[in-house]
Amino acid sequence: MTPDPPASPPGDSGRTVTSKVLAILATYESSPGSLSLTQLADGAGLPLPTAHRLVAELVGWGALERDENGRYAVGLRLWEIAQNAQRELRDAARPYLQDLFSLTQETAHLAVREGHEALYIDRIYSSKRVPRASRVGGRLPLHATAVGKVLLAFEEPWVRDAYVARGLEAPTRHTHVNPTRLLEELETIREQGYATTNEEVRPGSCSIAVPVQSGDGRVPASIGLVMLSRQSDRMVRYVPTLRGIAARIEPAVSRWRS
Repeated sequence: MTPDPPASPPGDSGRTVTSKVLAILATYESSPGSLSLTQLADGAGLPLPTAHRLVAELVGWGALERDENGRYAVGLRLWEIAQNAQRELRDAARPYLQDLFSLTQETAHLAVREGHEALYIDRIYSSKRVPRASRVGGRLPLHATAVGKVLLAFEEPWVRDAYVARGLEAPTRHTHVNPTRLLEELETIREQGYATTNEEVRPGSCSIAVPVQSGDGRVPASIGLVMLSRQSDRMVRYVPTLRGIAARIEPAVSRWRS
């Protein structure tokens, strides 16, 4: 009689090694900075011995780095590889994003849609102490950011309907989470060609953004500005500048999508 195979430890059943490694790395999406081995194991849903073995391999390869306190941070080698993501678009748009910053002296950024979130692929920071909600490579809910609202507004109607039907988180008490009102706001954004937010993702900051179109008329990217919330009543004055910069980026977007 053939003996039964040994039971897999809790958290190991049915998971490939690749899925476990990716789960460890994904822990840093919600918890940037250095993490302990226990935090990595808990975040990835892995037994501590399994996490210990995989983390050691990641450190050996350079994906993670171990500090003097025994905690782990994203390694330089993984960071270097990540810089190639969206590189063609980022490199092409960078000079124009710098122009946008020079003309406004406000924090300028470029974002694309990644699922239900706005993914920031480049940003130039102003010297003002604006509350920071994200960073290059960071993500924020589409409905809580100006760039995200633009990206969502120019999607097909069924995409917008599906988005609001999933439930809308509220990073602050000012975030627009009523589905009907949000859909109406998205229609207005399509008509006027820009979106604004005021303390919807972080108290003390506001933002404005416009679409960056591709040659086929789609809107795969958006550029925007973030500033202090006390400037919210003056944001619209930047619309012509934003549109001018967006028009200069559009050829790069068309090449990126081809």
